Amino acid sequence: MSVASRIKAVFQEKFHSEPLLVRSPGRINLIGEHTDYNNGFVLPAAIDKAIYLGFAKNGRQECRVFSVDFEQEVTFSLEAMQPRKGWINFVMGVAAQLVKAGHRLEGFDCVFGGDIPIGAGLSSSAALENGVGFGLNELFGLALSPLEMLQFSQQAEHEFAGVQCGIMDMFASMMGKKDHAIRLDCRSLAHDFFPVELGDYQFLLCNSMVSHSLAESAYNERRKECQQGVDRVKARFEAVNSLRDISKSMLDTVKHELSGKIFQRCAFVIEENERVQQTCEALSRNDLDEFGTNLYKSHDGLSRDYEVSCPEMDFLVDFTRELPHVLGARMMGGGFGGCTINLIKKGEKENFKRQIGAAYQARYGKLPETYEIKIVDGTSLYES
Repeated sequence: MSVASRIKAVFQEKFHSEPLLVRSPGRINLIGEHTDYNNGFVLPAAIDKAIYLGFAKNGRQECRVFSVDFEQEVTFSLEAMQPRKGWINFVMGVAAQLVKAGHRLEGFDCVFGGDIPIGAGLSSSAALENGVGFGLNELFGLALSPLEMLQFSQQAEHEFAGVQCGIMDMFASMMGKKDHAIRLDCRSLAHDFFPVELGDYQFLLCNSMVSHSLAESAYNERRKECQQGVDRVKARFEAVNSLRDISKSMLDTVKHELSGKIFQRCAFVIEENERVQQTCEALSRNDLDEFGTNLYKSHDGLSRDYEVSCPEMDFLVDFTRELPHVLGARMMGGGFGGCTINLIKKGEKENFKRQIGAAYQARYGKLPETYEIKIVDGTSLYES
């Protein structure tokens, strides 16, 4: 039974009505890491691992939400929505943002579940939030645009989940386009699409099965370090407001005033923004070799200059460098664990899984999970 069919069946059994079904995908980021909160460019895409949600009005003032994966039901009132512990924040948080913005909701029932690996850095929370916003928009005829819906998702993440995330995850999940990556300008939200035509190659994700507690504190520290660099450059160039406004030559003028680490952080972000543009041009030419090279360059910068990798992630990337059937690889996401993205020849995928699995297990005593993914459309109604 497919995930969507299971959601529908559970909904009918629990709530005895026919649900509206929504599919909301996870995302990958091809390149452009830690550029989002510096007002830079990112290149994400929606993927064929998703959360599926069923919705129906229930004629009450309370909402009943059942998570298939957690086998747990939670109820909340539309008149008293405050952050709690657990997954309900991602659902209630979106409802609360809609009510706060003046949209009229009634009680509803919701059942959800999916096949996005939790904790792998594929944005299951953004997929859930987008799915809730999209479903409630349809159910109550709110006439919201996709951009409005994904911004409500981001506000829910900030205020209910307590994560001060950028807009990329929600944007990619909601706005994805089949076989295309989205070049998103995180300053203006202007975006365009670039074809991802891989031919004899495919993406394979390798989950390190590592989630370091360092990630959140390091993320906040990197944001501070970048701002210190911006402040120093702004003292000389008044028009500067973020690293997006700074060229490498401008940064060089204050190099002697910055610590080595802060200079490295800022230089990485400037170079990573350039790599996003170069990668878009490479995709337009269908130049997979350059695309692969940029993946390795991105990882090297993240590991060496931005210092957000970890031994396990470096091992997974380094293992691929001498393999003729891999064009490129890099760590993906905030860092210190999660997945690497690998561009590999289709006919070699099983061999690759065996090789990298055996090597990783020999080094770290555990097998990495691998996921084959395709690029798909963003959040939508599910038509079975």
